[in-house]
Amino acid sequence: MPVTYLLIPLDDTVVLPTMDITLPVDVGDAERVVLVPRHEGEYASVGTIATVIESVRLPGGGRGASLSGESRGLIGAAQTGADGKLHVQVTEAPDEVPVDGRTRELEREYRGVVEELLELRGDDGRVAGWVRAIREPGALADTTGYAPDLTFEQKVRILETVDVTERLALAVEMQKERLTALQIRRKIRDDVESGANKQQREYLLRQQLASIRRELGEDNDSAGEDYRTKIAEADMPEAVREQAERELERLERSGEGGQEGQMIRTYLDWLVSVPWGVTSDETLDPVKTREVLDADHAGLDDVKDRIVEYVAVKKLRSERGLGDGEDARKAGAILTLIGPPGTGKTSIGESIARAMDREFVRISLGGIRDEAEIRGHRRTYIGALPGRLVRALRDAKTMNPVILLDEVDKVGADWRGDPSSALLEVLDPAQNSTFRDHYLDVELDLSDVVFIATANQYDTIPGPLLDRMEVISFDGYTVAEKVAIARDYLFPRQRQRNGLLEDEVTVDDGILRTIVTEYTREAGVRSLERQLGTVLRKTATKVASRPAPADPVADGEDAVAPEAVVIDLDLVREALGRQKVYQEAAARTAVPGVATGLAVTGTGGDVLFVEATAMDGKGTGGLTLTGQLGDVMKESAQIALTYVRAHREQLGIPADAFQDREFHVHVPAGAIPKDGPSAGVTMITALASLLSGRPVKHTVGMTGEVTLQGRVLPIGGLKQKVLAAHAAGLTDVVMPERNRGDLDDVPQEVRDVMTFHPAMTIAEVLDVALEPVRKADPVTA
Repeated sequence: MPVTYLLIPLDDTVVLPTMDITLPVDVGDAERVVLVPRHEGEYASVGTIATVIESVRLPGGGRGASLSGESRGLIGAAQTGADGKLHVQVTEAPDEVPVDGRTRELEREYRGVVEELLELRGDDGRVAGWVRAIREPGALADTTGYAPDLTFEQKVRILETVDVTERLALAVEMQKERLTALQIRRKIRDDVESGANKQQREYLLRQQLASIRRELGEDNDSAGEDYRTKIAEADMPEAVREQAERELERLERSGEGGQEGQMIRTYLDWLVSVPWGVTSDETLDPVKTREVLDADHAGLDDVKDRIVEYVAVKKLRSERGLGDGEDARKAGAILTLIGPPGTGKTSIGESIARAMDREFVRISLGGIRDEAEIRGHRRTYIGALPGRLVRALRDAKTMNPVILLDEVDKVGADWRGDPSSALLEVLDPAQNSTFRDHYLDVELDLSDVVFIATANQYDTIPGPLLDRMEVISFDGYTVAEKVAIARDYLFPRQRQRNGLLEDEVTVDDGILRTIVTEYTREAGVRSLERQLGTVLRKTATKVASRPAPADPVADGEDAVAPEAVVIDLDLVREALGRQKVYQEAAARTAVPGVATGLAVTGTGGDVLFVEATAMDGKGTGGLTLTGQLGDVMKESAQIALTYVRAHREQLGIPADAFQDREFHVHVPAGAIPKDGPSAGVTMITALASLLSGRPVKHTVGMTGEVTLQGRVLPIGGLKQKVLAAHAAGLTDVVMPERNRGDLDDVPQEVRDVMTFHPAMTIAEVLDVALEPVRKADPVTA
């Protein structure tokens, strides 16, 4: 039966049964109270019922009570008593003494662990004897509450575990964790002491060895002579050679055995590892360069043209004696390839190096947040190292390699500095001839290095850094280009990786086009190559499972070659499963209120559906927006609704269409954040379609920012959006008039099969996008 007791809250303190405690509380004439742990206003579900032994006077004149914990109590309803204090109903839960073997085993294990803990803590035996004297398993588990390094939460768990066996198991687990932590700390302390003693012993022995060598006349400083030879052979600039000789003199004065000597030796090792004065014998042939680039990559004409131009200019300057001087150093190329993943940005760096007969080094910048990764650490830091550029030159063994700075848009910044700021000097042809690494602290001439940077998007590249780059956009491939790349590059590579010979498997362009259109939705070809690899692994399994010939002819004249596996649609379906990508514009826009927009993401262009619907409401024209829309996109939706309401007569919308109705605009997929102004015309079209009852043509995709007056403003990324519309099966694209010039960047094969509708006003957009009004159609949604 529940009994009402005075509640004594214990802030961040736990009192377990069998504990005695004196608290600065006035318990009045209560004989028993319940002690309940409390943390940030929240009470535990179990408390400790305690007997008031005596009331005491505390130093300072306050009143207190000496309490003795007896048993656990389950806390029930609480109420304020006549004395103004809080009383709660408590159901006493005394410990039951189990007699099963598991409990006895846990008791033995608990005692053993506690004795090891006490031994590590240096107990004189009194505490261990007290623990051994406890016979009840519940009381034994409650001794965990005396542990000074258990947290408040852990002690509350012990208190709230009413079952004795479970409480004992929990106590064993907690004490084992404490034992492990103590053992690790003891081992670390012993290792540190041992290491310090060893270091001191080695220092004394080295000093004695050096003294003995001096007495025997054998101190010939062979290491110093070795470094002098390396410095003389390194062909260093004069300032660098003087720095190296100064450091060598410091090494000879300080000796090689001390810590300073080791730091100087490491510095000299890095200084002589830089390939000073060593350059590759590059090939400056524009024709050969173009042939190599064409052999390695399909398309990408803008990139190839720029590389060929760079080689041609360098060839002319070399032939005409203009290759030296300040102007030559400032004529370097800093190309930045920006585009979706899988379009060949990284691999083209290797092709550029091969075309120019230069060494190639790749530096991945993704996730770098420390400026020292670029410029190096200063030598005052323990474990200091040069930056990645010095390491790249060491690995290339030449001063004129092709260095690929991969994922430059993913460089971060924190308290350790901003690596993108350190790149400002590296990527400026007017400054990188005097680049200074913090570790080496000498000038490095990077003007002969061809830097190629790659990124997925412009937005995250800092403005000053982007200003120093010559940007070349990778806007993705058309379906025809993907088929050509798959046929000429990806399929042969995957066939070889999967152990197949050329005459063992064949595929035609139709099947490749099926894989491209039905199993991939990307701007690049990375996913396409994975799908081809899956199909070829299935093919390799079939080839490897064929039975061996019954009677092969030794000379091979009468042997019949096994028939090649032809990859057909059935094999593709078997390997890749059902169709993954669908052209759903027609199905989505079949009802009024759905419009097809075009967007640009970090992975290229994409098709975006905007859905609008209306519902009864008490207000007039309220708007709900869903789909993880950003602030700019939310404003576009507000502008769209305002425009439609203001021009309802021109749009053929009845006067009562907004009366007591609310509107909901949703942009799938809801889990992907979206932002930007270019969906403005799509939102107006969706709302106009909904309220006029005219569906949007399923062949039309649209993009453009819109104003309150209905003017269509230009947007970015038109080429990527058009390629996405083409891949999605759309044939008409409505776009801003001021983006008409951007159509020159769209491949001719895409322009030939699509119709473009430049628009100045939203009225022109709606004329193209909406189905014509039919007499039988209703005019309300």
